Amino acid sequence: SAPGVPWGRGSPELSSHPPAPQAAFAHLALAFSCDMFTLRQRVEVEKRARDVAEENIQEELGQCRAALERLGLSCAAPDGRDTLERLQRNLAVLAAAIERATSAAEKLGAVHQEARMSRAAEVMVQHVENLKRHHVREHAELEEMKRLIQQNSRNRQLAETQDDAEPRLRPHPLLRNFQQVTA
Repeated sequence: SAPGVPWGRGSPELSSHPPAPQAAFAHLALAFSCDMFTLRQRVEVEKRARDVAEENIQEELGQCRAALERLGLSCAAPDGRDTLERLQRNLAVLAAAIERATSAAEKLGAVHQEARMSRAAEVMVQHVENLKRHHVREHAELEEMKRLIQQNSRNRQLAETQDDAEPRLRPHPLLRNFQQVTA
């Protein structure tokens, strides 16, 4: 049921203010519905953004390699060649570091999503447990009512049987109470 709408049948503990797990459950259910509606589109957008960022990085790395190659052709001094080789190694290390950073960022995003899903699942499980406890309580109340109705029915049948067996001269209980008060 929607927040603010009573979800109990007149029970004092189930007033128009739903408990936190139910409200959180309703919020999560709505969020999941909205997420599922746009998930495919968001995944595609994020993939394109990642691909563009990786292409831009690779393009920049390629331009750096080309610049180093041009510099190497114009550099004849041995010290310049050593510096150029160090720059090329540093560029290779940078490319590998970028690849590891991209992979780590994707893993971190997955872990963050897992944490959100874990909390959402926890709220849903708590709500289901609350519903189970409520069901058990309602079932126990129903069984108690059945027992009382059956007991009352047996008492009534027993009283009717005794009334049929006794003479009708017995005064009515209210009349007896009235006679006791006036005496």
